Amino acid sequence: MFLEHTSTPADAGDPLDPQFTFDFVAYDDDLGDGRRWSTWLSVEPLSRGPEPRPDWVVTSQGAIDTDLGILKTGKEADVFLVERADLHHPDHAVVMAAKRYRSPEHRTFHRSAAYTEGRSMKRSRDERAIKRKSNFGREVAAGEWAISEWSALVRCWGLGLPVPYPVQIDGTELLMEWITVDGETAPRLAQTRPDRQLLASYLDQLRDALATLVQAGLVHGDLSPYNILAAGDRLVIIDLPQIVDLVGNPAGFDFLLRDCRNVCAWFARRGLEVDGDELFGDLMAHAF
Repeated sequence: MFLEHTSTPADAGDPLDPQFTFDFVAYDDDLGDGRRWSTWLSVEPLSRGPEPRPDWVVTSQGAIDTDLGILKTGKEADVFLVERADLHHPDHAVVMAAKRYRSPEHRTFHRSAAYTEGRSMKRSRDERAIKRKSNFGREVAAGEWAISEWSALVRCWGLGLPVPYPVQIDGTELLMEWITVDGETAPRLAQTRPDRQLLASYLDQLRDALATLVQAGLVHGDLSPYNILAAGDRLVIIDLPQIVDLVGNPAGFDFLLRDCRNVCAWFARRGLEVDGDELFGDLMAHAF
């Protein structure tokens, strides 16, 4: 039996600020354990990835999703690999990363409330439930983080930032591009030992990405070598549910400074002359 979430936007006017209500739907066993019909057409249009879509995105109504197993576990969500294959065109298949935020009895949210300062919720009942930490509130909180990450991915992709392509959101499950190197999951930056030339290229890429974020008024908020993937000669930034507004969040500039210090400390330990405070100053000089 495959347990999944469905969602219905309460306001379809803004793709970056969807509101969801949650239902839990048990899939039929007709396809066998770990298989389901593609959910692409069952979600709202605003819950699908931005256009133009990459050629590898499978949108066929006759596609099947097959759960290939877990890729990564976390305190808030687990990441699985899911293959979506078109039954009518066997050569049209793709493996994606499925990030599934956990059910109330199996998760422990550790995201600081400081990340959500400056955000607003359309329904005061939901906000009160989250503050009370009721079961319903915890469900809403799971959805809030899923929606936040989806919105961040969509916006960052639109800005041309190096993030995984967001395929779709369905309740508390996000399907996104699986970042690979030679058919295997790309390593985290912290796991790599690049030569000096590649190291300098990585730093330049991060500078550019941070500058683009800041110019858009955004801060990653939790950037470190552990949520940056090294996909060959390019970097890909992941884990975005806590993204904050640089000005709207009272701690926005503090988060940016911490991001700068975290990444620069890693590069400095590998021999590059770089300082987090100087990077922060450079970003501020070109931010407005």
